[in-house]
Amino acid sequence: MGKYLFLYLKTGGGHLAPAKAVAEKIRTKRRLDIEVNLIDGLSESNLLVKKVIEDGYKNAINRAAWTFEFLYALHKIRVVSRFTAFLVSYFVKPGIEKQILETIPKKIVVFHFFLIKPVFEILNENNLNIPVITVVTDPFTAHPMWFLQKDQNYVVFSDILKEKCIERGIDKSSLHVFPFVLDSKFSQKVTDFKRIHIRKKLGFEIDSRIILIMGGGEGMPHGKKILKNIIASNMDAEIAIVCGKNQKLYDKAIKLKNKYGIDNLKVYGFIDFVHSLVCISDVVITKCGASTSMEILIMGKVPVINNYIWEQEKGNMEFVCQNKMGILEKNTKTLPDILHRLLTDNNYYNSIKNNIKNASLSNGVEKVSDYILKFE
Repeated sequence: MGKYLFLYLKTGGGHLAPAKAVAEKIRTKRRLDIEVNLIDGLSESNLLVKKVIEDGYKNAINRAAWTFEFLYALHKIRVVSRFTAFLVSYFVKPGIEKQILETIPKKIVVFHFFLIKPVFEILNENNLNIPVITVVTDPFTAHPMWFLQKDQNYVVFSDILKEKCIERGIDKSSLHVFPFVLDSKFSQKVTDFKRIHIRKKLGFEIDSRIILIMGGGEGMPHGKKILKNIIASNMDAEIAIVCGKNQKLYDKAIKLKNKYGIDNLKVYGFIDFVHSLVCISDVVITKCGASTSMEILIMGKVPVINNYIWEQEKGNMEFVCQNKMGILEKNTKTLPDILHRLLTDNNYYNSIKNNIKNASLSNGVEKVSDYILKFE
């Protein structure tokens, strides 16, 4: 039986989600002759290193996004990127080496830029001729550290990024473009009958308009302000907010629900039925993470972007807004006006829906899994 190692880090869901989706698809295709092992690149590292990398990312994003944005900009300086790659590799390399030497996998697929340097060093030092594929999980504006080592086999999710890579001096023959990867369930059309069933199951009215507030695994930045302003607008719609692992946001949302006695508000923590909520929603207020944005668009729903990380998520925002598939509104006070127009002006709402439909977006999980299986 051939073994594949899929290496990721828990720095946001954007790295793990594509890895899980492709792994599951390969398992479905080749259950008997392929074993896919999903490996957290920090699983063998000491707790301090894990805390610095994982918690440092979460705290920067949720509490002081400017620090993440500053570090992102700083890493455009090549010497800074190389130093960070060296430092991270020093700490994570022993654990990854243990995993590789114990497994001797048939292929390695990397889903995080921090893991590129240690993987290639391990293979070189141990004279292992194992094919490596690097899946760049940022579809439009990718972190500079993805490209420190140019002689890699890349999977990228847009022609826009491919052109940027070529400008960086990467051979175009090493770049393979596919649609963005999502869980296989986002490839399946949902019937009206199924939508009604989901509404009933989750406790929503059959024919109500639904506003979903969702920002990924760490919850929606400024979620309390957004929710409070929507509640104050007395909008004729049901509201759902997904707080993810953000317990503070969850507690604040529950407090608002109880304070105002709101029956049309549903508050969720970290859940595994986001697909169902997106499916029945009319408008999704979100931040512009790659996976979340693509899930919303592929489901044909209208995203209202209230937040994005400069510069990592800037390309995602531009893709949505420049193609008129959604709206950017960073002011939480004026969000209700945007929502009111979307839910009452059918021509306006349908024009955005048509733009999403005409973009003909698709889920790349099938094609990417096939590419990995055939890659030598």
